[in-house]
Amino acid sequence: MDRLNGAANLMIVSDLDFTMVDHDDPENLALLRFNALWEAYYRHDSLLVFSTGRSPTIYGDLRKQKPLLTPDITIMSVGTEITYGESMVPDDGWKQYLDHKWDRDVVLEETTKFPELTMQSETEQRPHKISFYLEKGKAPNVVKALSKCLEKRGLDVKIIYSNGIALDVLPQAAGKGRALAFVLEKLNAGGLGPRNTLVCGDSGNDAELFTVPAVNGVLVSNAQEELLHWYTENARSNPQIVHATERCAAGIMQAIGDFSLGPNVSPRDIGDCMSSGKVLGPSHEVVMFYIFYERWRCGEVENPKQYMHNLKSVFHSTGNCVHPSGVDQSMHHVIDTFEKAFGDKKDQYYQVWVDSLSFAEVSLGSWLVKFDKWEISGNKSQGCLTKVLMNSKVDAPHHYTWMHLHQTWLDGLGEKDEVSWLL
Repeated sequence: MDRLNGAANLMIVSDLDFTMVDHDDPENLALLRFNALWEAYYRHDSLLVFSTGRSPTIYGDLRKQKPLLTPDITIMSVGTEITYGESMVPDDGWKQYLDHKWDRDVVLEETTKFPELTMQSETEQRPHKISFYLEKGKAPNVVKALSKCLEKRGLDVKIIYSNGIALDVLPQAAGKGRALAFVLEKLNAGGLGPRNTLVCGDSGNDAELFTVPAVNGVLVSNAQEELLHWYTENARSNPQIVHATERCAAGIMQAIGDFSLGPNVSPRDIGDCMSSGKVLGPSHEVVMFYIFYERWRCGEVENPKQYMHNLKSVFHSTGNCVHPSGVDQSMHHVIDTFEKAFGDKKDQYYQVWVDSLSFAEVSLGSWLVKFDKWEISGNKSQGCLTKVLMNSKVDAPHHYTWMHLHQTWLDGLGEKDEVSWLL
């Protein structure tokens, strides 16, 4: 969040499973469309928050399985853990806040009296969250009886049932809504409070998000029964909360448009991404290029010779490119290699996206752009920290010439395919 000089333009707070991530979309098309939209138009002055029921362990598993962006803030374990940045620095103040009238041992003791409850895996048991499986038909009676038992023991807890199977016991002060309110208070105190906030969810444990004052909210079209029931009872007449007609990440983009929060057409929805008119800044330039890069290697670009002529005018004739292997080559040599790679990924599962994009004007008309560039080819993913020096063109200040590109492998990604990685 250090990149923000003042109030965030927009803060999107999204659940993950079946909200940001559609597990019925094996090619992750909607998620990649959102990624391109966010990095092109919002990353530089806005905040992305993931609010998930997942523990840190299985949140990390999801990040390895899906092309998720790196959020600015991560709220996990149904609002009982808050972390900041890529390194996920924990908020110790939130931990202390949750200790009030919470005794984990007492909760464990009382829940053993309910044979209907089956403990979830050890990874899902957290300092301020105890999680079970519970059949849907038994849920109302168990929730009511368990609440009374814990109240008699002097605890102030919150019991959340979601997805027709999962029951979580939390401190009363916890939950996705309370955690978001805590984050907003902290941001406002630091002068970074967002001008607009959009919360997004699909299940019962997301309902609290929609109760935070002054937020806009979207239930994605595939929202589950318990959240739809909450919406009918509490929010159907509230113009600040909408039920999208699109699934998951597509529903989030739909809501951005419905509430007039900013651009909501993904660069991936633009057919001719290299000749689409005015470039809106360095971030937009980078996103559009790598969409073209993916389509080129998949053989989806019409009139490739025409595009290669245009591309060579984008990359400076004396510019250089440092491959992640350390090999330094002229940019035009790399472009010649790229030209020969037309369609080399055709009929393969191949996707490219950028993450954590930032830029700064280092001198008049000269920009340093930094981002992580990712590729999935088959079942293998690879990523590079990428730095690009680009100059805005004198006769067309909204178009750029790439002067220098330098890439280094991101750590912890296993075997690197240095042959197929071009730029």
